[in-house]
Formats: sequence, C-alpha cells, structure tokens
Amino acid sequence: MSKEILVCGAGIVGLATALALGRRKQPVAILAPAPAPLPPAGDPYYPRVYAISPASQRFLAELGIWDALPAERIMPVQAMEIHGDADGGVTLDAWQAAVPQLAWIAESSEIERVLMQAARLSGISWIQDRCVGYENGAVLTEQGGQLRADLAIGADGAGSPLREAAGLRQQSRPYDDIALVTHLDAEIAHRGTALQWFREDGVLALLPLPDSARGPQVSLVWSLRAAAARVIQALPPAQQAARLEADLALATGGRLGRLAVNAPVHGFPLFLEQSQMIAPGVALVGDAAHRVHPLAGQGLNLGLGDALALAEAVAGRESFRSAGDIRVLRRYRRARAEPLLAMRVATDGLHRLFGSRAAPLAWLRNTGMSWVDRTPALKRRLIAQASGL
Repeated sequence: MSKEILVCGAGIVGLATALALGRRKQPVAILAPAPAPLPPAGDPYYPRVYAISPASQRFLAELGIWDALPAERIMPVQAMEIHGDADGGVTLDAWQAAVPQLAWIAESSEIERVLMQAARLSGISWIQDRCVGYENGAVLTEQGGQLRADLAIGADGAGSPLREAAGLRQQSRPYDDIALVTHLDAEIAHRGTALQWFREDGVLALLPLPDSARGPQVSLVWSLRAAAARVIQALPPAQQAARLEADLALATGGRLGRLAVNAPVHGFPLFLEQSQMIAPGVALVGDAAHRVHPLAGQGLNLGLGDALALAEAVAGRESFRSAGDIRVLRRYRRARAEPLLAMRVATDGLHRLFGSRAAPLAWLRNTGMSWVDRTPALKRRLIAQASGL
C-alpha cells in the first residue's frame, strides 16, 4: 500500500500534524491503534494538563478545534509568580504585555477528544496498526504490513519506533528527577495565577484550574529529585496524600492556604533529549524529536510548533519535489532550530542554576530574579518570547 504522507502516532502532536497537513490539501493518513473511548469530562480533572501558549492557541484555532473545547474546563492564566530559593522573585502579568492572558490550562484528554473528532470529520484515513520498523522507504507495521510513503512522520512518542528503525540519532540525558503530578483543592482562590517555586529539592508548580464543586483547585507538577520522589510514590495513597499536603504547606508558605490532594498521584521521570529530526523521507515531531525539563511548561507547545512548521514546509514545497525531499525537510529543521535550542538552553540552564548549592550562584540567581522583577521592559520581553508573540 502506498501513502504520500503517513503520520505514525495519534497523540496530540500527531493528530495536530495530520490535521495541519489535511487543512493544507496534503494527502495524509494516520497510522495508530484505534483510540480507546475517552471518559466523559467530569470531576476530578484528567491527570495531565497543559499550559497552552498564545501561539499554540492560534494554531489550534486555525485547525478549527479551539472553540470545540469545553470553555468551562479551560482556565485562562492571567499572571505568574516565580519564587527563588531565597528572597528573589518575579511576577509576570498579562497586562504588562497588553494581552488578555499569558496562557490557558487545558486537559490533555479534552484536547485529544476534539482533535480525534476533527480528524474523523476531515476524512483523514486512519490505519489501525502500529509502526514497528522502517526499511527502504516503507513503514513496517505490527500486523505485518508494508506502507510506502513519500514522507513518514514520527509522532510516536519519546520511545519512537520510527526514529529507531530509521536510524535517527538521539542524545538523551536523564535529570534524575521525577515529576509528581496530581490535583489539589485549595483553601484560597488562585485568581488565575500560576505559581512556581525553585527549591533545593526541585521545582514546584501550581497551575490554576477552574473551580470544582468543592471550590478552588490547582494542578500540581513537582519535579523532585528521584530518590525523594520514590519515597513518596512508595507510600499507600492515604499516607502519600498526607505527606504531600504536609510538604506543600512548608514549600508554599500557605500561599493558597491548605492544599488537599483530590486525585491519584502520578510520576514521570524527566530527560533532556534531542534527536536528529530529519532524514530523506522521514521527519520527527514532538517527544519523538525532543524533550525538555517541564519547569517552563513548554513541552507540548514545542511539539505543536513542530506540527505547524512541518505542515508549512511540506505544503509550501515546489511542485516538482516530493513531501519527503530532504531539501523540503531541511526547511522544517531550520524553522525549528532556533526555538528548540533557545528552550533547551533556557530550561537546562535554569535547572543547573537552581540545582547548584554554591553560595555565589544562590546570590546571583535570586538577585537576578529581583532585578528582572524591577525591569518592566525585560518582563514584557520574557512574556512575548514565552507566548510566541
């Protein structure tokens, strides 16, 4: 069987890539197992939530799916407080950049749901199989199929079988951190403010969510040293919740009052990864291409940026070039080189800076944060860069 463009993987980035290509009149098919029916939206919220940047919101709106998301389950972020490990801190407000909001917090399950609906309605063909190999321009599938494609796109996650089979190099470095993720009931309203603390034991973030029937709630992402995180993970659920609540009371200084765990706790090991993104007939997007520390909340935004840039490069190619022409794919790689490098350097640099216990660095980072907080022009620049404005 022959397909001009084949997207391997049907997560958020894979679906967005297929839709972006389809919207640009490119013949595209999705190769992935049939998705399991997603449970109806309810309380508590789905475990994984994302901070959607304005640039990503515009892209999702272009795909026609942003307005299909349930508005009552999306939380606009109006401000962000960033606290150092001493007295340093920065507050970023949407009004400083003359924008309505800095980002939106949305559940991964709701984004996936509307993307799947859009893919089906758009007529994109869906091959219910899985990529397990790649040879001589053909994608090999779990069920023994061979799918020839001018361009095979690896949107199949951090362990991408397509990347491995196509021989694309990957550099990977574990952080020895685990991100603990859950949702919390808060005693004090968050007022649309995201909160972040850079601490000796890791990076703690509280992301605002829409109020539940019980009142204010936030999503916790706590990137802890792996040893400390495993101690918490090993506890029975009730003790795990009690331990987290006690630790959070100390870590946040009661910024949102008492915080109570209201959902299961999940853990994700963290890595810094960068892959060779292209080869003749093959391109990678999302986690298959790169992973960064979540302290900036930009992982999905980087993947959606890949989807848009690849679709534009392929759709804008000369009529005599195929979708998988290496010259076309180099345009995609060039378009992504600067934003990916900037985010990799920023997140890894911050992780290293706040991971050091050296007194001069502790003074430097906290003094630097306070200086930034007193410099409106620099804060506007930071907001614009993070937003893709």
